[in-house]
Amino acid sequence: MEAQAALRRERAAEKLRENLSRRKQQVRARRSGEADEANGLPAAKMPAAKMDES
Repeated sequence: MEAQAALRRERAAEKLRENLSRRKQQVRARRSGEADEANGLPAAKMPAAKMDES
């Protein structure tokens, strides 16, 4: 049980580090005027024609 909890904490810590790194990169991009390289909401980028085919 303790090993699983330690593994879970390590995974959570890694995710937090990744998130912090990504957010820092986004802030730097905004400050320098570059576009954000966001990975989120891919469905919002679908063409309108594709969405009508449901």
